[in-house]
Amino acid sequence: MRVEDLDTPALTIDLDILSRNIRDLAESCRRHGIALRVHTKTHKIPEIARLQLQAGAAGIVCQKLGEAEAMADAGITDILIPYNIVGARKVERLVRLAKRATITVALDSETTARGISEQAGEPDIPVLIELDTGGNRCGVQSPEAALELARNVVQLPGLQFRGIMTYPSRPQAEPFLTSTRALLEDAGIRVPVVSGGGTGSEAVSKQIGCTETRIGSYVFEGMRRINRTDNPPNPVTCASRMIVTVVSTPTPERIIVDGGQKTFASYPPIPYGYIVEHPDARIYGMSVEHGHIDVSACERAIRVGERLSIIPQHQGMTTNLHDTAYAVRNGIVEAVWAVAGRGRVQ
Repeated sequence: MRVEDLDTPALTIDLDILSRNIRDLAESCRRHGIALRVHTKTHKIPEIARLQLQAGAAGIVCQKLGEAEAMADAGITDILIPYNIVGARKVERLVRLAKRATITVALDSETTARGISEQAGEPDIPVLIELDTGGNRCGVQSPEAALELARNVVQLPGLQFRGIMTYPSRPQAEPFLTSTRALLEDAGIRVPVVSGGGTGSEAVSKQIGCTETRIGSYVFEGMRRINRTDNPPNPVTCASRMIVTVVSTPTPERIIVDGGQKTFASYPPIPYGYIVEHPDARIYGMSVEHGHIDVSACERAIRVGERLSIIPQHQGMTTNLHDTAYAVRNGIVEAVWAVAGRGRVQ
């Protein structure tokens, strides 16, 4: 099957670009001497996770328990969930999942730790303590708070303390990380894992003392990564494409395509995406099922029935809206992948 044969809207992934992105980051992490733990929340596709592992990743990251279940169902056995697992129902699922894969979780409170401990059995659940080093999201607020929580974790049955984590990796985080590690080790608590994260963070993660770095969006390199002055929109580095069809040309300056908010994203990250065939066209708005494109700067008229390839602005949100992705090489569909983790927010 060729790309031209796909019904639209269709999410496609260029295999050559994907493979190159996976290879280049794996090589970069090896050069910097830091383990790579790949985040799957951008693609949510087990086949891509397996390619990342084959390239040398130490394991994967899933942001939610449901995503981890989908990856474990596909046979992936080393998974970090850097998210507080709260509530008896979720903990019950976590304990079941831990019987068929190595599942490490992050937490930042004694309440969360005790909730997991109360249901955990064999094997122990590996635990990282999350530090808020300036991201203003989850995480303990000081090295002293990390020490207090670590002392509780090592005493609780069913838990195995493995280390600390933060997001994002940046130079300002180093004093917090270094002090926390020193406090814990002085107290006789080993810290084998210091986990940092963020796409492009491998060098700084190593610099600030991390043993691993969590990176995900590099596989697709959507416009949030490439729409910068030092790296303008570049189809050579972006693997994902949304193929859409022009369904209306109401005026010479404006066209409508068959992909709207339910295809790309449910919030307005204008310009929504980059149109590969017509870089001067601008997606200025979207309704639920229609994409609104200004073509006044284009050199030629675009007709009803033409197909366009759009690099999504936020590739992770776009992927999460689709059941299927088409793996493409040189215009040929080589594989059809289920987006197994889509919608798995519980």
